[in-house]
Amino acid sequence: MPPATESILYYIHDPMCSWCWGFNKVWKIVKNSLPNSINIQYILGGLAPDSDEPMVNETRKYIQMNWRKIERTIPGTKFNNDFWKNCTPRRSTYPSCRAVIAVKNQNPDLEQTIITLIQKAYYLEAKNPSEDSILISLAKILDLNIEQFIQDLNSKLTQQQLLDDITLMQSLGASSFPSLILKIADTIKPISIDYNDADFIINQIIT
Repeated sequence: MPPATESILYYIHDPMCSWCWGFNKVWKIVKNSLPNSINIQYILGGLAPDSDEPMVNETRKYIQMNWRKIERTIPGTKFNNDFWKNCTPRRSTYPSCRAVIAVKNQNPDLEQTIITLIQKAYYLEAKNPSEDSILISLAKILDLNIEQFIQDLNSKLTQQQLLDDITLMQSLGASSFPSLILKIADTIKPISIDYNDADFIINQIIT
């Protein structure tokens, strides 16, 4: 018998993408419903490059508007708006992306855990994952070599791994977060997302 054709489902995301936060519940159902023959691979999209500049008011208003829209669109999704009072927001998600890579490089099994910790810190606890100090505090919750994590967080190698993910995302034709792309052999199939209907997504993948 010829070897089975490998199938990869790329999940393209950013830890600080608010729509990814809203997608979590349905995405969990999708993941748990897929056969073992489909390998899930997480790709970091790098929503916003490094910046030390405070977020301009126009961008703040846009993101807050998005949060309200997501709460209306995806029942049960919550955001802690104290973030806008307690933090100095920066339009910079690369640090949180690198944190995911730094954790994954030490222990791939903790990839999902650090993503969840970053999301909860940002959206529920009104903490700013653009700050290295917040990312380090989250990493300390995990069973990691923290000195290694701190060293890796802003290393050239980690940054290059992020850029490699972004290049892969672009080669797959994805331009928004979250995105799902199914690759079977040399065939690329974008999967449409419904934030409230897991079956709609599953049926595109396994049929």
